[in-house]
Amino acid sequence: MTGVLASAAQGAEPRRLTTDDIFKERTVGAPALSPDGKWVAYSVSALNRAADKGFTHIWMTSLDGKTSLQLTHGPKESENTPRWSPDGRYLAFISGRRDDDEADHLWLLDRQGGEAFKITSGKQSVEDYAWSPDGKSIALVLSDAPPEPPKPAADDTDPPDPKRPLPIVINRFQFKQDVQGYLREGKSRLYLMSLADRKPVRVTSGDFEELLPSWSPDGKSIAFVSKRSADPDRDYNWDVYVAEAKAGGAMRALTTYAGDDNGPEFDSYPAWSPDGKQVAYLQGGEVRKIGYGVNALAVVPAAGGSPRLLTKGLDRNVSQPTWTADGKRLVVRMEDDQIQRLVEIPAAGGAPKDLLSGRQALADYDSDGRGRIVALASNPTHPGELYAIEKTKARPLTHHNDWLSEVALGATEEIKFKSKDGTEIHGFLVKPPGYVAGKAYPTILRIHGGPQSQFELGWSQEWQMLAAQGYVVVAANPRGSNGRGEAFGMAIYANWGHPATEDVLAAVDYATAQGITDPNRLGVGGWSYGGILTNFVIASDTRFKAATSGASISNVFAGYGTDQYIRDYEVELGRPWEKPEVWMKVSEPFFHADRIKTPTLFLGGAADFNVPVLNSEQMYQALRSLGVETELVIYPGQYHRIRRPSFLKDRYDRYIGWYAAHLK
Repeated sequence: MTGVLASAAQGAEPRRLTTDDIFKERTVGAPALSPDGKWVAYSVSALNRAADKGFTHIWMTSLDGKTSLQLTHGPKESENTPRWSPDGRYLAFISGRRDDDEADHLWLLDRQGGEAFKITSGKQSVEDYAWSPDGKSIALVLSDAPPEPPKPAADDTDPPDPKRPLPIVINRFQFKQDVQGYLREGKSRLYLMSLADRKPVRVTSGDFEELLPSWSPDGKSIAFVSKRSADPDRDYNWDVYVAEAKAGGAMRALTTYAGDDNGPEFDSYPAWSPDGKQVAYLQGGEVRKIGYGVNALAVVPAAGGSPRLLTKGLDRNVSQPTWTADGKRLVVRMEDDQIQRLVEIPAAGGAPKDLLSGRQALADYDSDGRGRIVALASNPTHPGELYAIEKTKARPLTHHNDWLSEVALGATEEIKFKSKDGTEIHGFLVKPPGYVAGKAYPTILRIHGGPQSQFELGWSQEWQMLAAQGYVVVAANPRGSNGRGEAFGMAIYANWGHPATEDVLAAVDYATAQGITDPNRLGVGGWSYGGILTNFVIASDTRFKAATSGASISNVFAGYGTDQYIRDYEVELGRPWEKPEVWMKVSEPFFHADRIKTPTLFLGGAADFNVPVLNSEQMYQALRSLGVETELVIYPGQYHRIRRPSFLKDRYDRYIGWYAAHLK
């Protein structure tokens, strides 16, 4: 798929990308086709320099691409998750436009005119919602209200202070989650609200998490996913359930697989067939394989029965199933080698058929089942925009990032090369703007997070930002990455650093052999698992003159009980006192820190519970003790994902400064 960039003005010299351009970039998301198929609602996110905050607002564009309108303009808060009422009159969205209750609520915008109005209230935040087929009711996922502060004792003479923190009492197996913080007993639960009275009633009962509501075509039932084992913190056992669409409705489990059936990490809703007789969902891999396992598209009778796995033989992850109107096929996104494909799968089973030609990074889509499809896709020279998919071709609908027409960008190439043991590895090579053939450039190896993810053939602000500084950027998808099948992902199971280290080093060797890379001016870096593998790389090879390691861990013993991965640790590595040799193996960079000679910049968010900053502090301290040049940057109030715009710019500026100081 080609980009939709306009040509630079004739004769104008295009400029290089700068860190200030993060405030120009727009992130498009959440496409939703209107019932009449004439409009697409979607979200647009941007960073606001003055407010030092990111905002998301709702837009819509006509399917002919001729008209685009911004629908919400909240000056202080964002709006997200746009969805049309079945008759197309209302557009609903979730917003944190604050009242005294400080909760996120559901709002309706009447297309016939007027301001948006709030239809939920109270201290329970709306996390998700789904319109009933007749448009008279809405299924809501509401989070439990925060606990009320205890009333002061009768003899307490101090005035009550609502800001006074209360003790945090922990009694759960998994008690930490990034952004959410310390986990207590509050959960998300399924409610039903009639638009006539706007009073939510609980559909289910019991103290369980309930997510991802999906209405049956006749409006009598709601499918959802829930964990209902004795101790949900200790397993991955999400299952699909169906409940009558009424208060205290009868409920039954559709799936009984011991692993993950359509859990929230799959980013997919259970999907009813048009006749209401079947439900499509995603079944995860074997429990012992945790995130390395490949999921499968499954279909189960709505009345109960055995599921059929439609994509088990594909050895590729799929997501977002939707049915065609005739019930004969399902459309899904399919993760493949460095791309995301949009494919159609026969409901009776069979080979996938591509609905979009070419290679692209397809991030989201919506389909009405009758042939209208809109997709969110990007390419290496343009951030994601919306396209109408027609006869396997992509027709552009939105143009929120055409400011890039004034910018000279680096050319991105897909590359293939052999690792040390002969395994073929795939990746990308980005040349700086104005690249001169035959010249060897300072080069930066970037490593992706996960590890269960992959670099894709799409827009990377980070790659282009570094290329604009005159660097060649090399990015590999080493073993452990997605897109190449389960065995490729499982290759680093309980062995995080090898063979992945050899794979990414082979990417640098490839670029050097092509005469593109100056072997005396090499940098490396990444975030999360990208930082973890960076630490393995610099503890294994001293050729790199600079490294940036973000939100990483090297002494994995320190992760046990201090981060959110307790289940994964015990499944993949075992308990540390039972299998210390396995834990030591994945902790090599810390226990062999004396091998590191590379000047390294460590970074992390102070509030990160995914990979807590204490892990970066340990590596910083180790290198400082050893006399290796190092620096530690901690971003106050930030989680695993840095969100504050000034900090995002600061991180890019520090990357650029650190690499420049050592490579130029």
